[in-house]
Amino acid sequence: MDDTSADPHDALAGTLKRTEVQHHSSSIPGREIVQVLTEIPVGVQSGWHTHPGEEVGYIVEGTVEMKIAHSPTLELHAGDGFLIPPDTPHNALDLGPGTGHMLSTYVVKIGEPIASFVESPEN
Repeated sequence: MDDTSADPHDALAGTLKRTEVQHHSSSIPGREIVQVLTEIPVGVQSGWHTHPGEEVGYIVEGTVEMKIAHSPTLELHAGDGFLIPPDTPHNALDLGPGTGHMLSTYVVKIGEPIASFVESPEN
């Protein structure tokens, strides 16, 4: 497993601890599959961002508030899964009591950044 903190293709790596678990070609033309374990300290937000493809996630540990543009806010607990559609702004906040851990699998366009920061749609 590699820590992606130095990966310029992952804007979130400078904010959160993100460890790439695996990275492979996909059977879907023009797509690749990237799996990442993200650690979010209590009270820390990911910041509003998007991905160039689907994010299929699972809360391994903790409680996370997930805001997704144009959708109701979710409160996710260990054992909960979630899906973020492609190019959809979203923001995760760890509610505690400890560090949250999320395992996310991205099915994304080849050659594009895994995550890109965007303006809050709430402004």
